[in-house]
Amino acid sequence: QLQLVESGGGLVQSGGSLRLSCAASGAALDGYAVAWFRQAPGKVREGVGLSCINFRSGNTNYEDSVKGRFTISRDNAKNTVYLQMDSLKPEDTALYYCASDSLPPGDGCARGALYDDWGQGTQVTVSS
Repeated sequence: QLQLVESGGGLVQSGGSLRLSCAASGAALDGYAVAWFRQAPGKVREGVGLSCINFRSGNTNYEDSVKGRFTISRDNAKNTVYLQMDSLKPEDTALYYCASDSLPPGDGCARGALYDDWGQGTQVTVSS
């Protein structure tokens, strides 16, 4: 059973940076895709991920709103996926989740796929 644990959230000023981590245990992420999702205050969790990565190939995909500001990456040895978030804005304030897709499309990933396993989330708050 794959388990995911997010960390790295916190309070940061507008324009600042944070790096989120998604550490996996119970299985190797090779063969999976991993995506980051978020849930803004008072809203439901977004159904399409902000970004995803195919762990084996390293291929990535981004939502337009974060393209150029957020970077997803992985560390094979640590079985971990990261989300580097730069130029943060108050509207990025949310609970951030990572999730895994056990059947990614080829060597890519799909931000709108049905993700199987989820972490508990890590809070990101961006002050203006």
